Amino acid sequence: MVTIKQLPREDYLLPGHIACPGCGLAIALKTTLKALGPKTIMVVPACCTSIIQAGFPFSAIKVPLLNIAFAAAAATASGIANALEYLGDTETTVLAWAGDGGTADIGLQALSGAAERNDNILYVCYDNEAYMNTGIQRSGATPYGAWTTTTWTGKREFKKDVPMIMAAHGIPYVATASAAYPLDLFDKVRKAKKIRGTRYIHIHTPCPPGWRIPDNKTVEVGKLAVQTGMWILYEIEHGEFKLSPPSRPLLNKARRKPVELYLRMQGRFSHLSEEDIKKIQEWVDRRWEEVAALVKR
Repeated sequence: MVTIKQLPREDYLLPGHIACPGCGLAIALKTTLKALGPKTIMVVPACCTSIIQAGFPFSAIKVPLLNIAFAAAAATASGIANALEYLGDTETTVLAWAGDGGTADIGLQALSGAAERNDNILYVCYDNEAYMNTGIQRSGATPYGAWTTTTWTGKREFKKDVPMIMAAHGIPYVATASAAYPLDLFDKVRKAKKIRGTRYIHIHTPCPPGWRIPDNKTVEVGKLAVQTGMWILYEIEHGEFKLSPPSRPLLNKARRKPVELYLRMQGRFSHLSEEDIKKIQEWVDRRWEEVAALVKR
């Protein structure tokens, strides 16, 4: 794994962006662009990133960027990738960068099409687990029990497993990551950059306003998501499943922290009953049984 001292000094997310204090998205984007470097073209559908890049005619993102319709990120990225191939450009990475709403819901059809064709794009979903830019509405990636402005008493459905949906397409690389583990994220983006075809990375990005957490608790909450097993870090490279170092010890159930520690830190879960928390813990334990079966293959 890369060390902090080995990270490139050049930043491509510049001062002057207007992300909220403590924004997990900003951490994830800064790390991703460090890994990809200047030969990158970003495609951004409607999402928080559309706003934080700063107001026209200025931009705080130091690579070419296209703001595109909500449903069209993967389709647009595919078109750009094909144009670059026609021009003989094999060095530029086409990065589709979208939120969970534009990935798990509105953009899933275009993403599935790109994956089925194995178009040469890197698609990154930064997952803050709701439509945060438009007022904290639930998405398919919102976890069970979470308060949003459209689920006042808590969402009743569990989170859509988009990384595994993408893996089912047979694409060459799928990974999960976390803004709270930037070095792990950096390594995965660097690896994905070198692979040809559709690559998919799903980043867990805590959102202080939407999650009802203090803006200095982003990393702590993000780490707890991993340490409790709520968010599992792994890679699937050419069909081979591999747990990432922060998640490997958690195959031992005794090494996982109780999910209640993670849930109780967030105002969006403050209404949960003991029965709700038990249900979420059981869901986490079942997921880890599935992971254990994948590791044994």
